[in-house]
Amino acid sequence: MFDWGVLGAALAIGFLGSSHCIGMCGGISGALGLAVPGQKAAWPRLIGYSTGRVASYSLMGLLVGMLGAYVAADIASGLAPLRIVAGLMLIAMALYLADWWRGLVWLERGGAWLWRGLQPLSRRLLPVNSTPQAIALGALWGWLPCGLVYSALAFALAQGSGEQAALTMLAFGLGTVPAVLATGAAAARLRTLVQKPGVRLGMALLVFSFGAWTLWGAVGHGGHGAHGEHGSHDTHSSHDTHSSHGAHSGGHSRHGLQAPDSGNVPDDAGGHHHHHSHMQQAGVEEATLENEVVPADSASEESRVSTND
Repeated sequence: MFDWGVLGAALAIGFLGSSHCIGMCGGISGALGLAVPGQKAAWPRLIGYSTGRVASYSLMGLLVGMLGAYVAADIASGLAPLRIVAGLMLIAMALYLADWWRGLVWLERGGAWLWRGLQPLSRRLLPVNSTPQAIALGALWGWLPCGLVYSALAFALAQGSGEQAALTMLAFGLGTVPAVLATGAAAARLRTLVQKPGVRLGMALLVFSFGAWTLWGAVGHGGHGAHGEHGSHDTHSSHDTHSSHGAHSGGHSRHGLQAPDSGNVPDDAGGHHHHHSHMQQAGVEEATLENEVVPADSASEESRVSTND
């Protein structure tokens, strides 16, 4: 069962944080938007580039999701530590968007070693003359060191499932598409808009809220769920004890039916003593009835004896 709330959050994170993508991916997107000899429309190449990039994000999500599932299986507390890391990464991204703390820059520098091996391959695809080339270039650029992508990957890692994590990164990548598709004058207007302090602050607060929500799910709500599970276990144990007591009482009742004349009944037996008393009284009444009722044949025999006498 997919968590649609997580997918919606990933989509929003990609859209709100896509201002970060304009600087990193806007250049290549603008280059793809330029006219190519013999090719009239640039949209197929732009869409192909975004398709390859989002596909790489989904592959990353699948890999980290499988890793998260493996790690969570070996941790006694399950996914809670991974979700704490994801929440902290989203909060760091919010601080980055608000330009209050740029600690994610160090994380981007740490991932540069991978990009150094992929960058020569991307250069061989330039200039982009076809849609397949654009898809291949986008797939390579998806591995470009990016604090926003790393934050989304931490969020996907916390899902503890390769399939769910891949869908989370797919939703994140789709959220970044509008900003990356913007080229030329549209890109310039969008860059001016997202650079306004009020807009950046609003986006940062929303991403911060997603981080806080993730932390609450890992710490507060997770503890509450464990408490509920403990309560359910206690209730189940109490129910089993009550059922066992009922079965024990039933055994006593059956024993009473087999020996109704037993007089050794403790005074504190409660219902059992009352049950035995009723059965003894019924036995006395039955015996009295048998003594009082005389069969018809016996009465006739006594009459004949009296007559003969």
